[in-house]
Amino acid sequence: MNSPLSAIVVMGVAGCGKSCIGAAIAARSGGRLIEGDAFHPAANIEKMSAGVPLDDADRAGWLVLLGQELQTTLKAGERPILTCSALKRRYRDALREAVPELGFVFLELTPAEAEKRVLARPGHFMPASLIESQFAALESPRGEPLTLALDATQPVAALAESVHDWLKPCGERTLARIA
Repeated sequence: MNSPLSAIVVMGVAGCGKSCIGAAIAARSGGRLIEGDAFHPAANIEKMSAGVPLDDADRAGWLVLLGQELQTTLKAGERPILTCSALKRRYRDALREAVPELGFVFLELTPAEAEKRVLARPGHFMPASLIESQFAALESPRGEPLTLALDATQPVAALAESVHDWLKPCGERTLARIA
């Protein structure tokens, strides 16, 4: 990694552990966790709750809001750690447009493991019936700049440590604060 990161997106399909790993990274780096799901408009939540996958149009405004939140957080001198599925390259590119030096931590797991995890989380709007559509939409970020792929079945502490080690080459410039 030759460039400093100004922010990180923890990405992957539903159930991969974005929120949990994002919180661990934020705690370890002194960053501010931004839960991408909190920015979905009510129509998106209703659609997913009904078992209907979101399409590109549904996600467009949401991605704009997330990009704005990343910029606002950076301008406030905080370190954003965003949780966002970012399933397609164009979604990641939209976020990169908002914050050019944006790193992605891709949490990988199998469809069976994702389904098992989603079924185990009570009260969440994302039903297990949408797991298949998530994998169908997923365009792996492997090979994209500033991207780290990790096995999401590893313990949270080990994943946070892997991200910490990945960030080390940037030294003091990592997650640079933009005023």
